[in-house]
Formats: sequence, structure tokens, C-alpha cells
Amino acid sequence: MTHRIIPAIMSGGAGTRLWPLSTDAQPKQFHALAGDESLFATTAQRVRGVVGDVSFAPPIVLCNETHLAMARRELGGEAAVFVLEPVPRNTAAVGAIAAAVAAEIDPDALVLLLPADHIVADAAAFHAAISRAAPFAHERIVTFGIAPDRPATGYGYIQRGEALGDGVFAIDSFREKPNAETAHQYLTTDAYSWNAGIFLFHPERLLAEFDASAEIRDRALAALSNASRHNDEIHLDAGAFASVPSQPLDIAVMEKTARAAVVPCDIGWVDIGSWDEIWRVSPQDDAGNATHGPVTTLDASRNLIRSEGLTVCVAGVSDLIVVATDEAVIIVPRDRAQDVKAMREAVLRKL
Repeated sequence: MTHRIIPAIMSGGAGTRLWPLSTDAQPKQFHALAGDESLFATTAQRVRGVVGDVSFAPPIVLCNETHLAMARRELGGEAAVFVLEPVPRNTAAVGAIAAAVAAEIDPDALVLLLPADHIVADAAAFHAAISRAAPFAHERIVTFGIAPDRPATGYGYIQRGEALGDGVFAIDSFREKPNAETAHQYLTTDAYSWNAGIFLFHPERLLAEFDASAEIRDRALAALSNASRHNDEIHLDAGAFASVPSQPLDIAVMEKTARAAVVPCDIGWVDIGSWDEIWRVSPQDDAGNATHGPVTTLDASRNLIRSEGLTVCVAGVSDLIVVATDEAVIIVPRDRAQDVKAMREAVLRKL
């Protein structure tokens, strides 16, 4: 049996922890941070064509209306439906709209809702996980759990329950980002996975499971109903969409439904959420430095140094993040990479 799947690519994030490279005008998904192509482009390529028993339809792209030209460019002329958000409203609203738009395109197809800014190094393993999930996605909302390789405290976790089929499990509970001790405990058993925020579902099933968060669904669908449409573009109604409560799909639906399932998988997944994560996945020299652009190092180790034009030279330093763009230069210890968002906010307050 061939499973027809409509990818719904979420590209609304601003990537503020990757400032000053990631900006409102060009957020992180439109940059080449882990190879020669942008994160958006590699995400779209990953869900294209026919792979085994999965046939991917042209995608739905959900993005800020100011990023439409970049999204079109990164798709390289491939067909898509573009749902344009006037303001960000998190993944629950986006999921409801993606389900409704997909039902218009093909009411029998499944929807794969996935972020535009993740790395998946093993595409074959990802496709195999989708194939395992698809037979269950008509009756359940299936998410993908990533095999943890370290006690990460920056990710949510999924605790799996009873087996439903080959490599597919009911979800016992969702766990918020743990402290270090709890994260170490999770690694002592194979019952826990990182929550990747990727979902496979039938549109009718997802919309039905919004009953506990009906206001989000109903207001999001009102914004779609009142949208202006032109060729392949759907411009959501600004007033209606701004009124939608902002919640992640995990909280609005997944933590409340009895019809959730998880497929644990090892797909080389990385959520590029900080400069320290960029350092971790980037090629490094013998001293552990990851560099990009015109950079010179002397007696330096384990640094991430990136320049978008200005020559950057460092000596005698370790474990730093140094990023130079036309907008700003930041220097921060790698273990304080999460402070970049606060640094950006402090700069904006002074403008």
C-alpha cells in the first residue's frame, strides 16, 4: 500500500538564539548552517518524491508573509501551497490550518507537520520511521521520538507506553525539559525519547482532537475561512489570526488526547537552537575550532568562530562563540549560548 503524504513545512520561527546571523528579515531556516544549502531547502528535499511505500505530494509551506520570496527561492521552483501568517501564533494554530488546507487538497492523504529548521542526517531512517507510522496515523496523531545520546536538558521528553505495532508505541506521558539529574535518569532506560516536534496525522483526526483546545482550532480556521487567496498563496485574515491563542501543538492537543502515539527513531536529528549546537554539529579542526568565513586562529581551541565578511582573528581563547555580521559582533562563552536571545533583546531596547 502506498501512503500519500502532504508535507506541511513550518517556517515561522525567528531563531533569536542564532542572532546576529538569524534576523527577522532572514531567520535561521534560510541560512546554510549545516552544509551548502539552507535548512529550509534540505527540509523540503527530504520530503519530496516517492520513497518506498510513501509518496510525498507538493508541500504546504506555512511562513511569515514577509518571507514568501525566500521560501519560493529555496524551493527552487517546485510547486507548493503557501499559507502566509501575518503574525506568529505557534504550532497549534499552524497545525489546525495545515490540516484544513491538506483536506482541501486531498481528504484521504496524511499530513506530515515538520519544522523547516531541523537537521536530519539519516534521511533513509527518517523515511523508514514515516513508513512505520503511516498505518497508525489515520486513527492516531503520531510523533517521532529521537533516541537521546546525552542527558540534554534543553529538550522535552516522551515516555512511551504499550506497543501498538512494529516500532510504534502509545505515549505514557510528555515530560518537560528536565534538570540534569532527571535527564541522566532518563538515559538509564530506553523508555524515553526526545520530542522532535514532528507529527504525522490524518487531517480529520487532528481537528477532532482539538476539542480540549477548541478556541485555538476555531479561531485558526476562521482566519483561514476569511483568508484572501491568489493562485498558490493563502493570506490568512490578520485580525482573526491575531486573536488565536498561542500554544504549541504538544500542549494544546498531544498532552490531552488519548490518541497519541510515538515512533522512536535514530535519524541523526538536531534541532539547531543555539550557537553551541552549531559548534557541536560543524566540522572542526584539530584544536576543536569550527570556523566559517575569513577567520584566523592562534593557540585557540573548541571555539565557534563565524564571519559573514569581516576578518576575525582570535588567539589564546577557548570555548567561545564569536559571530560577526553587518548587524553586530557577539562574543560569548559556549556554555552561555542561550544568553544570545537576551543579548539581542537588550540591544533592541536601546534602539
